[in-house]
Amino acid sequence: MSDKELILIGYSGHGFVVSEAALLADMDLRYYSEIKELKTNPFDLKYIGFEGDDFFQGWDEQYDFILGIGDNRIREKIANLITARNKVIYNVIHHSASISQKVVLGSGNFIARKVSINPLVTIGDFCILNTGCIIEHECTIGNSVHIAPGAVLAGNVSIGDRTFVGANAVIKQGIEIGKDVIIGAGSVIIKNIPDGKKIVGNPSREI
Repeated sequence: MSDKELILIGYSGHGFVVSEAALLADMDLRYYSEIKELKTNPFDLKYIGFEGDDFFQGWDEQYDFILGIGDNRIREKIANLITARNKVIYNVIHHSASISQKVVLGSGNFIARKVSINPLVTIGDFCILNTGCIIEHECTIGNSVHIAPGAVLAGNVSIGDRTFVGANAVIKQGIEIGKDVIIGAGSVIIKNIPDGKKIVGNPSREI
């Protein structure tokens, strides 16, 4: 955990959920950054604005960052801007999540309430594992992946970068999912999916 004051990038919507989890974990979250100041500020964070790609250049060593952005691609873009300037992005893990001690976890991830992650799972950077999703043994999750609430990855599943897995989707054991894939809510995946596909349904089909 960081011993520095934290700035949340992206406060509204998903950012509210991240803020609450961070504060429950006693992280020193003080500030939020958005394009404009929000009327709703449930956690009384101080607004510091956002001035485009050069925003991260001016912050000194007393600050680190957490991500409150829900969109995979925007999240990845902002994260890369931060890390390119040797700034640190911390994981935020809800206290109710169950995570095996045999999990390899990157940086800048958000793990929501009631998530279950079993042994020998590897998770990259800047991912969102949303409420109640289940990641079974020996899965590999790339960077900037979003696993929506209630989704289930059976054992030995592989998920490529920037892929979105919809709410309550089920991916059967041993399946390989490529990069930039979108899997619709409630889909059941029993075959490998190459890069860039949009898949929905049970049985699943490409659209």
